[in-house]
Amino acid sequence: MEMTVELFNSIINTSQDCVFWKDKDRRFVGVNQAFLDFYGFESADILIGKNDEDMGWHSDPEPFKQDELAVLAGKCTYKVQGKCFIRGEERDIVASKRPLYDNGEIVGLVGSFTDITDVVRLKNGLDHYQTIYTIEKLRKYSFFDKLVDKVSLNEILDPLTGVISRAYSVRFVRSLIAENCPFTFAMIDLDNFKYINDTLGHSAGDKVLTTVSKRLAEFVEGFGIVGRFGGDELLLIDLKHIKIDEKITFFEKLYANSLALRFTMDFGNGGSFITGTVGAASFPEDADNYSDLFMLIDKMLYYGKNKGRNCFTVYQAEKHKNLEVTKIARRGIYTYIHQLKTILEEAKGFENKLKAAMPVFSEILKVRDIYYVCSDGKLKAVMDSEFSGDACDISKLMTEDLFSENTLDKVKTVSPVFYKTLIKNGFETVLIVRIRKAENVSGYLVCAVKRSLRIWQENECAVLYYVAGLLGE
Repeated sequence: MEMTVELFNSIINTSQDCVFWKDKDRRFVGVNQAFLDFYGFESADILIGKNDEDMGWHSDPEPFKQDELAVLAGKCTYKVQGKCFIRGEERDIVASKRPLYDNGEIVGLVGSFTDITDVVRLKNGLDHYQTIYTIEKLRKYSFFDKLVDKVSLNEILDPLTGVISRAYSVRFVRSLIAENCPFTFAMIDLDNFKYINDTLGHSAGDKVLTTVSKRLAEFVEGFGIVGRFGGDELLLIDLKHIKIDEKITFFEKLYANSLALRFTMDFGNGGSFITGTVGAASFPEDADNYSDLFMLIDKMLYYGKNKGRNCFTVYQAEKHKNLEVTKIARRGIYTYIHQLKTILEEAKGFENKLKAAMPVFSEILKVRDIYYVCSDGKLKAVMDSEFSGDACDISKLMTEDLFSENTLDKVKTVSPVFYKTLIKNGFETVLIVRIRKAENVSGYLVCAVKRSLRIWQENECAVLYYVAGLLGE
């Protein structure tokens, strides 16, 4: 068989290892699909013409640089261990590299690497290893029934969580598409996972991953498979809930009753409330091929994060067809702050300023109304002139300029009057900032929502805080 460009691309893009090739100046020329999946890139355009230092992938880039310079001088390297950053987490990898020749002259290099983080941690004595799927359980699915006779179970499973590894999760999904078998595909991102790793240690992060993986697998047992995509991202393949109403009901139960995505975990040296964000879409209703289907779940996941995390978003064409993630990402905090500054400067009067700013508030905070408390202690709404509630004890809660919690537990204890007003109106989560000039507090801005356990993002807090500062001038 002749080695054609098409055959070469097919071989490279079916490899489970992350493959890349660079020019003689160490700049990326191309990468395979596994590489794009590992870093979460839609295309190689973001890195073509750049080197590792430009991408900021290594806390200490010098060893990687020297390694590649040696390869460009004619040396070959094999399974060299190192570290790189992937989505904010430092991971362990092993890489191999060889020089590329053209007419006897070195014109670049080709390399590949694999992620060995979980293997390293297990060797270092972590005791969180578990096996979720046995050969008997996997034989219920035709793809795995054929596979387990050829491949060892250890290769199929993720070494830390015990669910299906990324490579075989993707293969399973592709097999379902090839067989024209309807299913729902979802990606689950654990919220604020980096914070848990950084503050409580990697053993705490591993405990979260193993616990969530086990509970998810138990929740879908009999009709679904759980896999690990990488880092703190998990995959769910559901063969039962395909119609839109079925999917919504399924995810509502998952969030409310499974204890897989909303639960408190104690680590001995501290605790954390564990939540996750989900993006989901179905084959063949939403997409008829793997690339488009994965793009949809990734888009829905990003959309859910943008809404405040700790939620699920199921793709619906009438709602999400024209949604462009790049436009959402491009709308940075500076853009919003510039808009708000202009709006507030042009409007006259406290209430008029807030009304003029509501379109921007709605876009950032995903709310229909904003509330405020002035010197009379009454909670009022910007858009609903008839809304009024008692918040006379809100000052007891506000010992700092900003209050950001995903429950009302502290509000109930410290400000019971304000708490009763919130509960009476169906609110379950609040974000509050003080309006003040110097030490004189003149009121409060309140973002109250009816969705429980919403996680307030830094940009949301920053924008509300910025507006309060302008109002206090």
